[in-house]
Amino acid sequence: MHWLTAAFLFFLLAGASFRVWLALRQIRNVQAHRGRVPVPFDQEISLEEHSKAAAYTAARTRLGIFAGIWDTALMLLWTLGGGLALVDIFWRQWDLPMLWTGVAFILATFIFMSIVSLPFSIYQTFVVEARFGFNRTTPRLFVTDMVKALALSLLIGGPLLALILWLMARAGDYWWVYAWVAWVTFSLAMTWAFPRFISPLFNKFAPLEDKDLKTRIETLLKRCGFKSEGIFVMDGSRRSSHGNAYFTGMGNNKRIVFFDTLMESLEPGEVEAVLAHELGHFRKHHIRKRLLLSFAMSLVGLAILGWLKSQAWFYSALGMDVASDHAALMLFLLVVPVFTFPVTPLGAYLSRRHEFEADEYASEQSDASSLISALVKLYKDNATTLTPDPLHSGFYDSHPPAPVRVARLAELAKG
Repeated sequence: MHWLTAAFLFFLLAGASFRVWLALRQIRNVQAHRGRVPVPFDQEISLEEHSKAAAYTAARTRLGIFAGIWDTALMLLWTLGGGLALVDIFWRQWDLPMLWTGVAFILATFIFMSIVSLPFSIYQTFVVEARFGFNRTTPRLFVTDMVKALALSLLIGGPLLALILWLMARAGDYWWVYAWVAWVTFSLAMTWAFPRFISPLFNKFAPLEDKDLKTRIETLLKRCGFKSEGIFVMDGSRRSSHGNAYFTGMGNNKRIVFFDTLMESLEPGEVEAVLAHELGHFRKHHIRKRLLLSFAMSLVGLAILGWLKSQAWFYSALGMDVASDHAALMLFLLVVPVFTFPVTPLGAYLSRRHEFEADEYASEQSDASSLISALVKLYKDNATTLTPDPLHSGFYDSHPPAPVRVARLAELAKG
């Protein structure tokens, strides 16, 4: 057995086993604490609501266990089981130019992967979310969203994929540098275009109509030195009763977006505090830092791929009989997450640190007590568990656990 095959099997199976172990810890922990609402939430969240959050978390986590096992089995079938090799043989028999053979091979593989994982998405939406009263997506809307996403993937991802494969074949030993420039350019363009051209294909965005709230928000924006294209309310209730808020875009195409479900549950002061938190991410340059980190990681990844694609053992060790640019790219995209899974806690830690920084900024520009009350409402409305397993939370969670976050905000409110 080649060392890469052994390493791949070890990381794949060890990672899958570790994910199951963490998931079982999470389920046990939330179930063990479902009988008592922790302080300081016991005045705002009932025991029934707390128990619902525990059951919801457990149901989602159980589904995640089965989905993870399924994904692990599929990974083995695609690689060592010869699945990718069979797809490659299928497209080669049509005698297309190598560039288009590669594009068809990769797009077809991703489409098929999406199809075989579709049952879990359907179950999550129409069983788990529906059971706990969150789902508002109709089967027609679900299919429409899926078709739109597929069309966008082909229209936008297809040309990018063709360009990268062309560079791999024609740009010489340092093709990966040119591919990285293309990827960075594409990412920045998509970040700019997403709020104006892509999001409206899936949701409706209406300007904020509440004049008093709008004035209050505009005052906050001016105080924070933030300029945006506008303040919009999104029809998130078409798909789910979950609430959220975010800002998106870059340059002169930035937008502040509130879910309509969020606007229904929060008071004006709480909406302002939530927005101040989101603006904290902007003022602390979190989005810029994340983009730069992702660009740096993609450059390293492409450099590694630039070396691997010329190594015959890279293909044979992972189940591919014939070496090609498209095989190298597809294998790399598949196996990189297997080897980078152990660094997941680092990304989660950085994200939680950014959340704390944004909370601190919000307490300076708005009111920490209002942010606390807004978060408690969001925890209740979204059935967020108040008692996650510490190890599971530390490994995965992009946001601090509710008790930790609220306690820190309470200290800021006192100061």
